[in-house]
Amino acid sequence: MNTLDDFHDSAAIVSSGDEIMLGQLQDTNARWIAEQLVGMGVRPVEFASVGDDAEQIAGTLDRLSSRVPLIIMTGGLGPTEGDLTRAGLARALGDDLVLDPVAQADLDAKLRTRGRQMTEAQARQAMRPAGARCLPNAVGTAPGLHAVLPRTGSRERACEIVCLPGPPNELKPMWSKEVAPLIRPLSGRPIVTRLMTVVGIAESDLVKRLGPLMARDRVPLIGVTASDGVLTIRLRCESVPDAARARALVDADAEDLKRQLGVHVVSDRGTSVPTVIVQTLAARGRSLTTVESCTGGMLGQMLTDVPGSSSAYVGGWVTYSNALKTELVGVRSDLIARHGAVSREVASAMAMGGLQRSGADAALAITGVAGPDGGTPEKPVGTVWIAAAFKADQLATNEAAHGSSGGVASGALAQARSLDVQERTDGVVVDARRLSIPGSRADVRRRAAGAALALLWFYLQSSGSEPGSPPSRLLWEMPS
Repeated sequence: MNTLDDFHDSAAIVSSGDEIMLGQLQDTNARWIAEQLVGMGVRPVEFASVGDDAEQIAGTLDRLSSRVPLIIMTGGLGPTEGDLTRAGLARALGDDLVLDPVAQADLDAKLRTRGRQMTEAQARQAMRPAGARCLPNAVGTAPGLHAVLPRTGSRERACEIVCLPGPPNELKPMWSKEVAPLIRPLSGRPIVTRLMTVVGIAESDLVKRLGPLMARDRVPLIGVTASDGVLTIRLRCESVPDAARARALVDADAEDLKRQLGVHVVSDRGTSVPTVIVQTLAARGRSLTTVESCTGGMLGQMLTDVPGSSSAYVGGWVTYSNALKTELVGVRSDLIARHGAVSREVASAMAMGGLQRSGADAALAITGVAGPDGGTPEKPVGTVWIAAAFKADQLATNEAAHGSSGGVASGALAQARSLDVQERTDGVVVDARRLSIPGSRADVRRRAAGAALALLWFYLQSSGSEPGSPPSRLLWEMPS
């Protein structure tokens, strides 16, 4: 019969490598692993990072093993002298490193298929602590490791340690095949989670709006994180022993939040804004183009990062110079001379030009001062104009086809007119907004691209005078 010692009720995640410790590489593995653990009912209680130092690795494993029954570690399994996870694990176990003949044969076969001979450095990847076993890596050359630190006087229960390679394209398949079957969640303690993606609201405003829903002793627990103008609402229920009941509580809260926040909710399953935009446009048979200046193609990249984006995104232009704004999308040079490249007039002309020259149904344009220099008292760093353009006849089609729940509905147009941001020119409807975006050059560029997608989202989801109609202001929007 299972005892508590047999279960993994909690876990720690360790990321190894000087590049992570020094901030030279973003650690995305830890977040992904945490999501997998939570989905299985195992709660991560600590994240740790260690450099390329065998003593530090051993000390970290020893410390964490007294707290949790499961440690997942990534990185440091390669062929270089700086890959010291094996040595660190061996010290924690009190073992010597030995050559694993199965791992060696597998490594040799892989190298031969690539026309390479095994070197002494590469052979290190087939080494393991004597008390550990290798986990096959079907993609890369470095196998993983699995070991157990036994119960001791300072360790009340045994701790299993799994070491995986750092490249995500190797780690993720290994997780599914080798690691997931090892994990034994504590029976009767489900962890039910849900993420919601929200745009157009400041984090402080959302917290105030939710009020008592965010109490720390509430079930389910609700939290909020912010990243470049996109808020993620996290719902978690782990104190209800019945999984169906826990899911029902989370789902009920999610529906309540959707009613409260209306059009601000892009996804109630944590799907990214670009993904939802692409999926929505594709489902309606609509297409999008982009014209970018200060973002330098970042908006197009966000869209094309979505698998299947060609079903809705036709492409775009990076018109960084004024000359290319004129040459590629037809912005008149006298318009730039009179109003400046960062202006309502030029942003609108960029969107209209892109719309007309691409043949798409909608266009997004961005022009701004990303910094760190180039600002003026009238247009300081962080000043950005975004514009969305739609064919007028396409608007009518969308309104008739989708009513209040989709397309570019009449409520969005009416509210845009009341803000004096919407105009009709040559059969094209344009909505231009001025933003004052805080942060570094990189912040301004990312947030500007995100704001353009948020503007398009509000139009796609507008619903007249209902709570879901577009807000009077985007995040960071300034009176124009």
